[in-house]
Amino acid sequence: MQYTTHNLLIPPRQSANSQVVTQVTPERAGWDYISFEVRQLTAGDIWSFAPDGCEIAIVALAGIFEVETNHGTWQVGGRANVFSGPPHALYLPCGSKLRMTTQEACEFAVAWVPTRHEYPARLVTPADIAVEIRGGDNATRQINSIIPPGFACDRLVIVEVYTPSGSWSSYPPHKHDVHKVGADGQLIE
Repeated sequence: MQYTTHNLLIPPRQSANSQVVTQVTPERAGWDYISFEVRQLTAGDIWSFAPDGCEIAIVALAGIFEVETNHGTWQVGGRANVFSGPPHALYLPCGSKLRMTTQEACEFAVAWVPTRHEYPARLVTPADIAVEIRGGDNATRQINSIIPPGFACDRLVIVEVYTPSGSWSSYPPHKHDVHKVGADGQLIE
């Protein structure tokens, strides 16, 4: 997929479902695997989800909710908003079926990706999250490693990045390499 100024920004509220703030599919983003949504629910709402053959991560952005699954039940959330500290998150393995009930208005992000491997379900609390300050001056940012590399899952890596106003999120500007082989079989990138 060739990225342009027209497809890099995915505006909010493009879904017919009023609970969906934003939605990114592999097809829309030009990715191979990951799907992502941000949802807002009101107090007492129920949301059910069971993506076939996928592992799932739910990150509480604001509010509190209960998640009942075929692997257990968890109370998730507690922060007022994304600027009031690290989140709670819930990792669910392949084959999970969930039913979320909100105790108050809440907002959460959910990501899911196909996998053939199963890892144990796990609640991630703010105390579990490594917080790191990277860079300096106008390239300072805070990284909250929610589901970092090495976490017991297959394909998900989840972080929050807080970049102060006027700062670069990463410096120097760069891209992450992809595996490219030329027509002659030589590795290009």
